[in-house]
Amino acid sequence: MASEPASVRDRVRELFALERDVLVLSVAMFAFSLGFQMTSRYLGEYMVALGASAFIVGLYGTFSNVISAVYPYPGGAISDRIGSRYALTVFGLLSAVGFAVWLVAPVFGALAIPLIFVGLVFAQAWKSFGLGATFAIVKQSVSSARLAEGFASTETFRRTAFLVGPLLAAGVFATLATTDTGSMTDSQVVEAFVAILAIAFVFAVLGTLAQHVLYDSAGDDFGKKFEGISQVADDLRNLPPELRPLLIGDTLVRFANGMVYVFFVIVVTRFLGVGLSVTLPVVGAVDLSPQAYFGVLLGIEMAVALLTMIPVAKLTRRVGLKPVVAVGFAVYAVFPALLIAAPPDAGVLAALFAFSGLRFAGLPAHKALIVGPAERGAGGRVTGSYYLVRNVVVIPSAALGGVLYGGLAVPGVGRVLAGSPPLAFGTATVVGLLGTGYFLVFGEEFAVAGS
Repeated sequence: MASEPASVRDRVRELFALERDVLVLSVAMFAFSLGFQMTSRYLGEYMVALGASAFIVGLYGTFSNVISAVYPYPGGAISDRIGSRYALTVFGLLSAVGFAVWLVAPVFGALAIPLIFVGLVFAQAWKSFGLGATFAIVKQSVSSARLAEGFASTETFRRTAFLVGPLLAAGVFATLATTDTGSMTDSQVVEAFVAILAIAFVFAVLGTLAQHVLYDSAGDDFGKKFEGISQVADDLRNLPPELRPLLIGDTLVRFANGMVYVFFVIVVTRFLGVGLSVTLPVVGAVDLSPQAYFGVLLGIEMAVALLTMIPVAKLTRRVGLKPVVAVGFAVYAVFPALLIAAPPDAGVLAALFAFSGLRFAGLPAHKALIVGPAERGAGGRVTGSYYLVRNVVVIPSAALGGVLYGGLAVPGVGRVLAGSPPLAFGTATVVGLLGTGYFLVFGEEFAVAGS
């Protein structure tokens, strides 16, 4: 009987592929994802409350795309060179600084919006700089035949934070702002979001400490010395051929999502203006503003993702990685059109965000397709190269979405384009479907070693 607890633990580790370093990484992912999801999904609403226009919100999204494009490759090269432990510690501290900058931005009045952009430079460090390191840790810790399951374990922790974070944000909005189902005032939005940022800062600090103290760097793979721009070019040319169709399809799908992602919260809170008013048997009357209800919708989305991620990752052993990735791409593609065409009904939005959660079920398989063909010691650079190409192309997507969403006015000329939310979201779906179709036709299955 004494061996039973260990046996149960081994079964749990077997189910989730939780090697020690993957477990530590998963815990850190939970902390940082909690902070980032509490904040990033509401940044558009925060900026509008501080006085930003739809075009400025779109520019913020494009600036985020620039960082997403620029950070992964050097982050991957750094992690391959100095090891994942120290790289992720530095990236974590930078992210904590970013949350702090966002927190104090309203104090600076007219400089608040520029400080939002400055804060993003730091806040996205762990997520984007650390991308290659996180991929490399899973690859060096889990057998090739179980890559999808290894990524599913980290994604489960990460997506649990995606579930908890928005619900915490919804609770803060409901507690500190209003109990009225009408839209909050801008000052109420700012007050509540500052409190949310304070929580995010604390979790970023805790996540940084946890990964630095608990992560065992003895198993790190170290790549060759970084040789400058020529190495970037070589790594891009030498991307495994299996990645090219995936990269093209993924880029189109992400360009589509990037056009409208930052506007999801604004569509729910201001375009549709949907809150929730229900009477529960034990709790009684519950009245949520659109801002608070948006957090509930994100929680529903993540609950579906968590329920489907592990089973779908295991399903890849039977059906392969490609069909699972294609389904995720399709959900990404059609969701914008479904959301913008939805009636202002709380139940309909709940169903739509539950459907949206299915796009995350394919992420472990997607990550396995990316890093699977990479040689040992090069997982960070291959991942960084892939995301460098994809994210560079995606850079202008949010600005384009902002123009299509709110129109464009040129000083001295006047309005040159009369945009609208349906135009932006409809165009996004068309682009996303093109990417999905391309991957279905040309995408290749990665034959996992040992399968």
